[in-house]
Amino acid sequence: MKNTLKFFALLFILINSSCKPQMVQTTKDAYLLKTNEQQFINKPLNDLLKEIKPEIKTGYGTNEEGLQYFAFRFRTPEQWKKNEGVWEDRVALYVYVKDPIDWQYEKRPKGKETVWTREDAKKYGKLIITRIKVINKPKE
Repeated sequence: MKNTLKFFALLFILINSSCKPQMVQTTKDAYLLKTNEQQFINKPLNDLLKEIKPEIKTGYGTNEEGLQYFAFRFRTPEQWKKNEGVWEDRVALYVYVKDPIDWQYEKRPKGKETVWTREDAKKYGKLIITRIKVINKPKE
């Protein structure tokens, strides 16, 4: 009996700690990142990326005077050019970070300069978030 109780207590703890759903299940939920922005401020980019279930298909880093940010989209460059894809996937996510971004288009694969990869997530994942912006809130 004692072992059974321990088993169920452990099972309960595991279920509650490991089954937390991601905040953004579909691109319609992207605005939740802005709504919950304070949860991500001063945290690494990896924390935010873990909360996004839809695949980020394009992303790039920009260093403007005093501003460093990533622009993420859920459509491929080909879909952008042809204006394809469902309305909800046309949302853009801008994530501002504290430090300059080492993004060099000329060092990226030709024709895939803006394709976001797992390697990009690893390389830039430790950058600290300062602000989040979501453009093109999906239609209800």
